[in-house]
Amino acid sequence: MSTAKTNTLTIKTPEGITFSLQLAGPITRFLAWSIDFATILVVTSILNTCFAILGIISVDLAYAIGILTFFLISIGYGIFFEWYWQGQTLGKKLLRLRVMDEQGLQLQISQIVIRNLLRAVDSLPGLYLVGGLICLISKRAQRLGDFAANTIVVWNPRILEPDLDQLLEGKYNSFRDYPHIEARLRQRVSPPEAQIALQSVLRRDELEPNARVELFHDIVSYFKNIVEFPQEATDGISDEQYVRNVVDALFRAKASVT
Repeated sequence: MSTAKTNTLTIKTPEGITFSLQLAGPITRFLAWSIDFATILVVTSILNTCFAILGIISVDLAYAIGILTFFLISIGYGIFFEWYWQGQTLGKKLLRLRVMDEQGLQLQISQIVIRNLLRAVDSLPGLYLVGGLICLISKRAQRLGDFAANTIVVWNPRILEPDLDQLLEGKYNSFRDYPHIEARLRQRVSPPEAQIALQSVLRRDELEPNARVELFHDIVSYFKNIVEFPQEATDGISDEQYVRNVVDALFRAKASVT
């Protein structure tokens, strides 16, 4: 991967395929955080209104519960949504940002917890000053939480959907016989993972035959760990056709939405 100061992270696989991810800058990340912070304030305000009745018993108790509620929501908000939405919160989703492992691997729950716990340090002394300054000078626009968790934040620009009929050459997709499993696949696969599968099909002719066989075998092994189709759906198809079926399942649903 590239190590120089840049707004692009380049990942090169052993098979010779190169993928580029655009890193999110400090300003975009701050805007996403602002949306998330506003959301947290609204939720906290609603809950504190519900807890206001405790002020009848003890004003100090109501105040303490209000502070505790804000702390738990501000930490739990990021952990829950970055896990549930695979690296995104509401702010990140609106601005097309996503948290990823810095090596391009699948994001782990431990990484999500670590980066969110360290928000308290990154936000010192206010308005994310510490995190913002470190993000400005770091090679991959990372804050302290990202360094500790080995994560990056990338920006996913809108891209034109591929011509699937031409790309998949009209071949029969046995996965279509199992729409509930296809739906599970679409739910569990992140956009970067879907792009890797798509790019492997688009750029297959750039690879040497042996490297192509190894690449598709590795991709198939990875997707089988995410969702496994019945044996009758996979018998007799090559690894390359398996990936084509996955691409069809992931992208055709998007292309059909009007």
